[in-house]
Amino acid sequence: MTDREQPLPDHIRPDGVSDETVEAAGKLSEALETVEQARGNLYAFHQLMGRADLLLGDAVDKLAEAGHHELADRVRTEMVGRNVLEGRWTFQIVEDFDDGYWTEFRELDRQVRDELVRGRRHLFEAEMKEDRRTHGRRGHEARPAEDG
Repeated sequence: MTDREQPLPDHIRPDGVSDETVEAAGKLSEALETVEQARGNLYAFHQLMGRADLLLGDAVDKLAEAGHHELADRVRTEMVGRNVLEGRWTFQIVEDFDDGYWTEFRELDRQVRDELVRGRRHLFEAEMKEDRRTHGRRGHEARPAEDG
C-alpha cells in the first residue's frame, strides 16, 4: 500500500474514541460550517447595503438634477446614511457578530475537538471518505501527493 493510500495521521481517529464521540464532534463542526456560511452572507449583506447607500446617493443627485429638489432632499435626509438597525450600520453588525457569537462558537468547537479527539478536524468526513472511496484506484487516493 502506498503512502497515498493511507490517510494522514490527523485524519485517523485516536485510540479509544467512540463512534458517538466522532459523530458528535462532527455535528458540532457541521453546525460551525453553517455559521460560517451565514457569516459569509452577513458580509455579503454588509457590502450590498453599502453599495445600495452609494447608489441611493447617486439617485438623490439625479432627482435633484431633474429638478425634483424636494423629493431629493427628503430621500437624502431620510435614507442616505441611515442606520440599518437601531444605532448601527452594517459594519457594526459584522463586528458585533465576529467579536461575539462567531468567536465564541469557534473557541468552543476547538475546545470540544481538543478534549475529545486530540484536536483533529473532520474525522467524521475522513472516515466517510475511507468508507466510500475505491481503494487503489487513481483519483480515489487517501491524500494528495507529497510534492503538491
